[in-house]
Amino acid sequence: MLRKRNSFSNEFKMKVALEAIKGANTISELASKHKVHPNQISQWKSYLLEHGSEIFNGRRGPKKNEKELDTEKMFQQIGELQYELTWLKKKYESVS
Repeated sequence: MLRKRNSFSNEFKMKVALEAIKGANTISELASKHKVHPNQISQWKSYLLEHGSEIFNGRRGPKKNEKELDTEKMFQQIGELQYELTWLKKKYESVS
């Protein structure tokens, strides 16, 4: 019988990884407490230690550059579609 995979929320992962970093309990104790495999807790802990500094990069909220790139992409796509539309209208008029 196949077992369903567990999926954990980011908040849960963060909470467990922080507990592991604090070191008040061993990883085995945390694993039995939260019903997660000890290797998984170790992975979350190492990931948090490696990528934790990214939390404090820049300001809060979405970055402006990403937002500007999205609008720039959309305007480019609109321009391409308008060009295709005018080309198709000319082609249709010459056929009629």
